[in-house]
Amino acid sequence: MEIAEHLEVLDHEGQLLARAAETAGTGAKVITCPDWTVRDLLRHTGSVHLWAAAFVAEGHMSPRPMGDPPELDGAALIDWYRQAHGGLVGTLRAAAPDVRCWAFLPAPSPLAFWARRQANETAVHRVDAESARGGAPSPFGTEFAADGIDELLRGFHARSRSRVRTQEPRVLRVRATDADDAVWTVRLSQEPPVTERGDDGRADCEVSGPAGQLYLALWNRGPFPQVTGDSALSTLWSETSGV
Repeated sequence: MEIAEHLEVLDHEGQLLARAAETAGTGAKVITCPDWTVRDLLRHTGSVHLWAAAFVAEGHMSPRPMGDPPELDGAALIDWYRQAHGGLVGTLRAAAPDVRCWAFLPAPSPLAFWARRQANETAVHRVDAESARGGAPSPFGTEFAADGIDELLRGFHARSRSRVRTQEPRVLRVRATDADDAVWTVRLSQEPPVTERGDDGRADCEVSGPAGQLYLALWNRGPFPQVTGDSALSTLWSETSGV
């Protein structure tokens, strides 16, 4: 996906998140994150938006801690979230394509990284807000969901902090059934997972389904649509993949 496409998703997802939070109320429990209320969700996601925007706007070249959210609640907190989200979208849209700043996953450019990362951050937390509101979550575009799976598997879980490990080498295959070339082979061992695009070789377990449902399952926001082979690997993912 192009930067502009990620920014369109980021803009839309943040609006959906705020709308769901408004309907649910800031004291509502977040079903997909049982330790959180909507209040916690807004404070966290708004702080992430401000943190991300500062790297791009101010050109920071090394990691920086997130600031503390304000002690707001109710409508004032929702308004603060909307401002943080709108500021992030505006910052990324106004940034020069060759802007230089810190990023923590491989990407064609820092701007491409932050647009993609914040689109996915916001999309996942939008689902959290909608779980507090009740009812079915809003759907994802297939291309975006497949791209988000790629970021999760080849970005987040390529890092040393991934806890998805096995004592003996095992292979997990991830297949989006409604997208072209959306298949990943995840090689598990005592080291961080190594993920390649494609379905070469044997897999011990395959998780598959529409990209949107698979995206949510891999982020532990829903069950895997279909599991074939050794289901212990899909269970391992669900139990250890939180980031």
